[in-house]
Amino acid sequence: MNYDVCVVGGTGHIGLPLAIAFANEGKKVIACGRNQEKIDLINQGKMPFMEEGSEEVLKKVIKKTLFLSSNLEVIKNSKFIIIATGTPVDEHLNPRYTDMKKFFEEITQFFKNDHIVVLRSTLYPTTTGKIQELLKKDHPKIEVTFCPERLAEGKAMEELYTLPQIVSGFSEKGIREVSKLFSLLTKDILVVSPLEAELAKLFTNSWRYIQFAAANQFYTLAEDYGVDFYKIYDVMKYKYPRTKTFPKAGFAAGPCLFKDTMQISAFSNNKFFLGHAAMLMNEGLPNFIVESLKKQYPLAEKTVGILGMAFKAENDDKRESLSYKLRKILEIESKETLCSDAYIKEDYFVSEEELIKKSDIIIIGAPHKRYKNLDYKNKLVIDIWNLRNKRGISDLRSTE
Repeated sequence: MNYDVCVVGGTGHIGLPLAIAFANEGKKVIACGRNQEKIDLINQGKMPFMEEGSEEVLKKVIKKTLFLSSNLEVIKNSKFIIIATGTPVDEHLNPRYTDMKKFFEEITQFFKNDHIVVLRSTLYPTTTGKIQELLKKDHPKIEVTFCPERLAEGKAMEELYTLPQIVSGFSEKGIREVSKLFSLLTKDILVVSPLEAELAKLFTNSWRYIQFAAANQFYTLAEDYGVDFYKIYDVMKYKYPRTKTFPKAGFAAGPCLFKDTMQISAFSNNKFFLGHAAMLMNEGLPNFIVESLKKQYPLAEKTVGILGMAFKAENDDKRESLSYKLRKILEIESKETLCSDAYIKEDYFVSEEELIKKSDIIIIGAPHKRYKNLDYKNKLVIDIWNLRNKRGISDLRSTE
C-alpha cells in the first residue's frame, strides 16, 4: 500500500493533529479533506486553526511523511483508515445516523478486506456496531474499531502523547493492530468494548459539562444574594483537596460538551435529568448576565461590548460559543452591541480599542490572557471568569 494511515477529515480539528503526530512518528500519512483552501494552506506548512505546537511539526513532515488529498479514493491505498469527520446531529442535537450511514455507503467502494477502520469522532452509543454490520456486507474480513478522541482543543499535540488512548473493537486482531498503532504516541492503551468506549467518551464530556454547570449555579446564587462568588471559591479550594477540580464560573460551550450531554439524554430516552439541568444552567448564563444588568442599569440606553467571541480562551474556534448567544440577547435589550476577539475576525467586529472607547458596559466573553491587563478606561467591566480579580456583576464590584 502507498500509505500507512489515511485520515478522512484530516484537515479538521480532530484529524489534522493526529495526522501530523503519526507522520512525525515515521508513518506515511495521507490526510483527506474537502476544503481545497485548507489543503493548499496546510501544504504550505501553515495550520488552518490554532493548535499549540502543531505548526512547527507540520513544517517538518509536510510532503515528506504527510500528504494531502481531496479525493476519497486514496482510502484504497492505506492500511489504517481513520474516520475523523464531525458527528452528525440535527437541530435538536439528536443523532443523525442516516447521514453517517449514507457517508459510509458512499465510500464503501474504496474499502478492502484487509483494511482496518478506526472511528475517531464521538459516536452515539451502538453506532460502532451498526457501522461494522454495514461495512462487513461487502467486506466480510474488514476490521472496524472505535478509538475516541478526547483531547482539549488547543492542546492536541501535547495530549496525544500524554493521555491514555481508549481502544475498542470486535476482534483480537483489530484491537491488537490499532493498539500497536496508537502505541507510537502513548504507552497507555485502555481496551474496552465498543459500547463502553462510546459511553466513556460521552460520560467524560457530560461530566465536565455538569461540573461547569455546578460552578455557574453557585455563581448565580452568590450574585443573587450580593456576595462575592470568587471569595467563596478561594476559601473552598484553599488547601482543601476535595475541591481541587472545582472549576471557575464561565461560559461552558464549544462543539462537544453540550452536544454530547444531549446525546446521552437521547440514549437514555430523555431520562438524563442531571444533563438537562446542566444544559439549562449553562445555556442560561448569558440570559442571567443580561437580566442582572437590566436590574441595575437602563440597558436600552447603553452600548455593550463583548470582548472575546471564541468558545474558550486562547482559541480561534467560534463553534457553539455562548458569546454569540449573548450578542443575540443584547441586540434586543441594549442600544448597541459591539464585538471583538483577539483571534477571530468577522466583518462586523471592531478593534479592542474601539470597543472599549464606545462601550458603556464591557462583558468579557472569552478570557483571553491579553484582556487581563487592558486599560478599560474606568468602564464597567463584567468578568464572570475573574480574569482580572475584579469580581461580580454588582456595580460596586465590577468597576475599576
